[in-house]
Amino acid sequence: MNRTKTYLVIAFITSIAIGLNAQSNNYLSLELQAYPTGVIPSISYDKSLTTNSYLHLRAGMNIFDHRDLGVQDEEVGQGYGFSLGYRRFFKQEATGFRWTIKSDLWFNSVDWKSNVDNIPAEGNTDIVVLQPTAEIAYVFIKKGIIIAPSIAFGVEWNIQTEGEPTGEGPILLLGLQLGKVF
Repeated sequence: MNRTKTYLVIAFITSIAIGLNAQSNNYLSLELQAYPTGVIPSISYDKSLTTNSYLHLRAGMNIFDHRDLGVQDEEVGQGYGFSLGYRRFFKQEATGFRWTIKSDLWFNSVDWKSNVDNIPAEGNTDIVVLQPTAEIAYVFIKKGIIIAPSIAFGVEWNIQTEGEPTGEGPILLLGLQLGKVF
């Protein structure tokens, strides 16, 4: 599993490096998404496909504390992952409202505690999470600098679980993208 993760990170970095050589309104950005039980800091690259559509690539961390909102009484964890998506502006030029569809894949480790019938239990679960989302953002670009607040809705789906089950389900995310046009 660690070898697969390493290959995925290398492939992501390589695709960014290749894309930066093509000078055509591509974006390199820092992104932060927050949801009720966590945050996702990341770095992203948007490769221009047309004047108003982009291939979206992202790598980041998922840091969370589900509290008692998950399957267990307490769930705290983190992991890393990546996103692949498509972004399109409503207008011909790359400013104003933009929609995105993407899917994240997270490799998370969750420390959990539970108390069933006054019997305390605790453990660790490793999960692979598939998180498809749809996002709406408003993009401001001034002097090659991008600022884009966003809102996204999706689903966290634990597609692989090693250990006891942990929380999954609908997710609402507020985000901010700060970047540079290349």
